[in-house]
Amino acid sequence: MPRLFLIDDESGIRLALRRWFERRGWEVVEAADGEAALVLVEALPSAPIPDLIICDLNLPKATGETILARVADRVPALVPRFVLTTGEDVANAEPGTVLHDHPLVLQKPFDFTVLQALVQQVTGL
Repeated sequence: MPRLFLIDDESGIRLALRRWFERRGWEVVEAADGEAALVLVEALPSAPIPDLIICDLNLPKATGETILARVADRVPALVPRFVLTTGEDVANAEPGTVLHDHPLVLQKPFDFTVLQALVQQVTGL
């Protein structure tokens, strides 16, 4: 069963994404803020490794950029499976920012067909 770490402070987004992934046979582990996400990341690599991480950029208690950096330190092989989500304008992101430099950014609001394509691109599933 594929595994997802879902990190977002908006409960409606977590609910919609959890349902979407669970209908497709995924196990979903959720965190509602950056602090809870960092606890999940600190358990790596001894905890089961996720096939995909979807993380909001703007979170309380720690940003998505901080979480991405911690993932890169703990399990660098997960960085290509780390998708940032944001409501910010990705097209006009400044060079040198995570929105500009990280290749996997899903802009909110997003269409589930775009999500499906991204999941398939990242995981092959």
